[in-house]
Amino acid sequence: MSAVLETDTAELRLQAMSEDWLDEVSRVEKRAYTHPWSRGNFADSLRAGYCAQVLLQGPDLMGYYVLMLGAQEAHLLNLSVDPPQQGRGLARLMLDEMLRFAQAQGAQSLWLEVRTSNVRARQIYERYGFKTVGLRRNYYPLAPFKREDAVVMSLPLAAAQP
Repeated sequence: MSAVLETDTAELRLQAMSEDWLDEVSRVEKRAYTHPWSRGNFADSLRAGYCAQVLLQGPDLMGYYVLMLGAQEAHLLNLSVDPPQQGRGLARLMLDEMLRFAQAQGAQSLWLEVRTSNVRARQIYERYGFKTVGLRRNYYPLAPFKREDAVVMSLPLAAAQP
């Protein structure tokens, strides 16, 4: 999947994440999270055949996502925007493309987990129509010997209105 996204600034484009992008993806991941995915997590996702896309503006990495497709459903594993680029609507652009892709692949629902403390992301997902369907206790690492709950959210794709 490759897509050109229209914005009021320079052209943004999504393209397949490849091994060539993993060092830069890992750098962004470390800037974005206190407990980032490792380079190996991304490499494993590519080997598993997950839909992994990078969002580029010119030669620069703005963000990325990793989506796992299953039997009539999709699971968002990672959606990240480089912190200096946050607030520009880039997460929503990637989410729009991801939803279109998942629907085209026959997925009827999209699932995700998000930290309870990640209010910004939860608000974006709620605007898309995601509903909270559960809580995974102590899902995410937080600090030594501490964990944070994950909010489980789901969106029926037939009802998706990005």
